[in-house]
Amino acid sequence: MPRSDWMKEDMKGLLDEFYESVGKWQKDSSTQIGKFMELLEAIEKPGAIDKKTKELIAVALSVTGHCQWCVAYHVKAAFDAGASEQEIREAGWVAVLMGGGPALAYNQLVEDAIEDFKK
Repeated sequence: MPRSDWMKEDMKGLLDEFYESVGKWQKDSSTQIGKFMELLEAIEKPGAIDKKTKELIAVALSVTGHCQWCVAYHVKAAFDAGASEQEIREAGWVAVLMGGGPALAYNQLVEDAIEDFKK
């Protein structure tokens, strides 16, 4: 499906753009990004919920949150944590169930990210 002009050409490009921003923030806003990264690491560590499940939850929340950079980041992280294409796809559909039409529109980004990041 063609994307709007405001969207990146591919999900890898979005992820690269996000990492570039993080690098800039590490220079310009080191305290804030540092604290955020500490929070991210603390929450993403396996606990009562394993890392893969946390990433699948994050995929769904990325869709309902309408964040294309988050979709790219968390689909990649879900693959890295051992999730299958179908598990990631189902997480996207849970988001559609809870988020309705707007989530359905963003769920196409999950499909794009699956294609860009599958091994």
